[in-house]
Amino acid sequence: MENKIIIGNMKMYMNIDDVKDYITKVDKYNNVILCPTNIYIPYFLEKDYKLGIQNIYYEDNGAYTGEVSVTQVKKIGINYVIIGHSERRKYFFETDYDVNKKLLKSLENDLDTILCIGEDIDDRNNLNTNKVLIEQIEIALNNINSKYENNIIIAYEPKWAIGTGLIPSNNEIINAVDFIKSFVFDKYKMNVKVVYGGSVSDSNIKLLSKIDNIDGFMIGGACTNPDIFLKIISIINSSDK
Repeated sequence: MENKIIIGNMKMYMNIDDVKDYITKVDKYNNVILCPTNIYIPYFLEKDYKLGIQNIYYEDNGAYTGEVSVTQVKKIGINYVIIGHSERRKYFFETDYDVNKKLLKSLENDLDTILCIGEDIDDRNNLNTNKVLIEQIEIALNNINSKYENNIIIAYEPKWAIGTGLIPSNNEIINAVDFIKSFVFDKYKMNVKVVYGGSVSDSNIKLLSKIDNIDGFMIGGACTNPDIFLKIISIINSSDK
């Protein structure tokens, strides 16, 4: 059985000493994609990890101070990108239309793209989860050709679960993942992989690993602690056997 995808989104954590210590403790795994802070990517490249970048811009080059282009990313050997993370939407005011432009640019340049979607707590409480997911998917996948189905990973990350320690029940995740996969196939004829993210930790991963219809996990802060991350990896990979 193919191991589940494990994405480590390191966000803006870790300094250089942490990074140097980290790469002595965490080996590379075929199913693990690490997404470090941009300035530390070269340290991980030297060790040949599978790497992603946490964000890209939708222009090839130009006077866009602080941004990174897809072509720059490809040239140094990074093959994955995270697009539309809720923190980008919340703190940097990225819209679904920005996400669509980034997704188009990323796929056109053969980057495997992790597309983040998810509802906030009000949407959940008002039973609008599916409505929100449809809107995010329809705008993000506008003008996306079905030939890219193997290059898209959708990360279902409920906004209310990110960084809060709260997670949906297994049944809620199962229902959301089934809905996403069915909707994308029915409308776009794409069989996409869907991973779950949002407060995944060593204390809940055994329970989450019981979910059969997800293709992996996106892990945030917990992935920056080598001991905790190795424990999470071990539990996920053991559950696949």
